[in-house]
Amino acid sequence: MWLKHYPPGVPAEVDYSQYRSLGELFERNTAKYHDRPAYTNMGRTISFGELERLSQASGAWLQGKGLARGARVAVMMPNCLQYPVCVFGILRAGYVVVNVNPLYTARELEHQLKDSGSEAIVILENFAHVLEQVIARTPVKHVVIASLGDLLGAKGAIVNFVVRRVKKLVPRWEIPDTIRFNAMIREGERLDLKRVAVAHDDIAFLQYTGGTTGVSKGAVLLHRNILANLEQAAAWLRPFVDEDEPQAIVTALPLYHILSLTANCLLMMKAGGCNILITNPRDIPGFVKELRKHKFTMFTGVNTLFNALMNHPGFAKIDFSGLKVALGGGMPVQKAVADRWKKMTGCTLIEAYGLSETSPAVTINPLDLKDYNGSIGLPISSTEVVLRGDDGKDAPSGSPGEIWVRGPQVMKGYWNSPAETARVLGPDGFLATGDIGEMDEKGYVRIVDRKKDMLLVSGFNVYPNEIEAVVAMLPGVLECAVIGVPDEHSGEVPKLFVVKRDASLTEADIRAHCEANLTGYKRPKYIEFRKELPKTNVGKILRRALREEAKT
Repeated sequence: MWLKHYPPGVPAEVDYSQYRSLGELFERNTAKYHDRPAYTNMGRTISFGELERLSQASGAWLQGKGLARGARVAVMMPNCLQYPVCVFGILRAGYVVVNVNPLYTARELEHQLKDSGSEAIVILENFAHVLEQVIARTPVKHVVIASLGDLLGAKGAIVNFVVRRVKKLVPRWEIPDTIRFNAMIREGERLDLKRVAVAHDDIAFLQYTGGTTGVSKGAVLLHRNILANLEQAAAWLRPFVDEDEPQAIVTALPLYHILSLTANCLLMMKAGGCNILITNPRDIPGFVKELRKHKFTMFTGVNTLFNALMNHPGFAKIDFSGLKVALGGGMPVQKAVADRWKKMTGCTLIEAYGLSETSPAVTINPLDLKDYNGSIGLPISSTEVVLRGDDGKDAPSGSPGEIWVRGPQVMKGYWNSPAETARVLGPDGFLATGDIGEMDEKGYVRIVDRKKDMLLVSGFNVYPNEIEAVVAMLPGVLECAVIGVPDEHSGEVPKLFVVKRDASLTEADIRAHCEANLTGYKRPKYIEFRKELPKTNVGKILRRALREEAKT
């Protein structure tokens, strides 16, 4: 049904056969866009040509270590120039990229390195002390240590001095037989990068899910999964963005996160666009200062990031005249945030939806959307979406159900986890997402909530997202989160946590607002004010952490 409502020029199906692998896409497009800027970070810009040269050296160095075709190589870095150099080097050399969150604890890092079987790792020195604690119990044989200043030219020494000596952000570490990033590049430049036959069904990424449902699992993303999703995203963009005009995208979400990896890092490789890398997006004053230096055309982020930026007084002084596309994913975009974004930037905040398991894009709103519509959009080209009940059967028309997805972007399965794979991937090729959604007669999908976050209040389904969206409409609210807590009369009831923007906001204000906008059983029974809410590194609010607190 949704095909009739596609923007003009967006095809029902895409063909992703033009590239055999991501390495081939990289090599053809770095030749095509050789002199264009590819990445800019901390005042230093590298071109596609320079990226090609550096990644060739990093890939050749890895091959020189004797790693077999398909070996897993971990990358543990924030957004810095070394990240794309290493990732494209790994892919070109015929290996598999294992993205690692730099803020992982020793336990989490050990699990991922062992589970993936990673034989090499490129890690920023700031996090080497964590690796030191676990490396002896992992398969890692080769360690490359990067510093923030490595590719920043003359400025690099100053940056490293500030990071190490002034801010003291590099705890002491001692790992034998490591090599520094720049030394690896110098050694690799003396070697040839051997051609490796990589095809659609070879693994490109082991993309570990956040672990919010227990032990972190590696989604097996094949070259064809990513190539298909890039073609799907490009098809959605094409009617609205001039392919001959260079794009500049603000990349604040970490590149190891699937949204930023595909929509920023890889899509700009396909389009010849430049990534403006923000190394520490939590430093909002520094982020705003950096944005004022650039004329950007695209921006991806999550709801909490957009909200934080707009609360900085300098944000309104940024030049948004070139901004064509602002995309929110990773978590629900709230109406209050979207409306304010449109007012401040003049650009509609477009909501999209995806998962690590789908490379990630599943649905996107039309890019010419005039105003926020509360939906995650239409299923993209070559993608089927159905809503199913707990019995696995299609939900009645107009009723909520779990979102199931089928398309060429859906992962092969979870790495070394056949039981977990069978739990989410049906024999019909559909993937169970764990998200509850509704679909209207045009095919627009609306997320109601995560299956596991749904509350049952006196037999009624209550979705925290709905309550949070209502509370966020109050001008005095900065952030909020809702969980269920046990109740002897109702089974469970909503508890609301609020971070104030306005100190004069009271519990009575919130209750009055909820009474006007929510039916009785949906209203929070308990309200607690907090200075901050627990979040993932990407900025998603962790309801799970609040639930665990409530149990103790």
